[in-house]
Amino acid sequence: MDLRYPIGPFTPPATMTAATRRELIDAIAATPARLRDAVTGLDDGQLDTPYRPDGWTVRQVTHHVPDSHVNAYVRFKLALTEEEPTVKTYEEARWATLPDTRLPVAPSLDLLDALHIRWVALLRAMSEADFGRRFTHPESGMRTLDWLLALYGWHGPHHVAHVTSLRDRQGW
Repeated sequence: MDLRYPIGPFTPPATMTAATRRELIDAIAATPARLRDAVTGLDDGQLDTPYRPDGWTVRQVTHHVPDSHVNAYVRFKLALTEEEPTVKTYEEARWATLPDTRLPVAPSLDLLDALHIRWVALLRAMSEADFGRRFTHPESGMRTLDWLLALYGWHGPHHVAHVTSLRDRQGW
């Protein structure tokens, strides 16, 4: 197994249906509880263990998920309120080294809970046309909100699997 992609690399669905959107939104909605479950009971030494050689620690992964999801939420809101906005990138690898990523994970888990209440409510209220709205990402070009939904329907489970697969390998 490729430890970088325990559930496989991101591959957007070939076609997007209402049922596929519901499944992706459900995956996003489940991410906070699944991440919380994945890190529950881990001590500081375990939280500071990389999920793979040269990878982030469990603590960094746990802080990264809300960092990334905040950016995704803002991108949804921009694309819903502006005509084909250009979104800002961020240096996620550098964010993962900032001092706040050494904090206990509870504040990031709480942030993820609160964020997902609003984000999921927004996603569930969107129309099919809304998911077709577009934005430009400076590195990956023009994208739709359908594509972004698929990415984040994968992103949460991807990082949860980093933690759970490490736990399985270590017998935690």
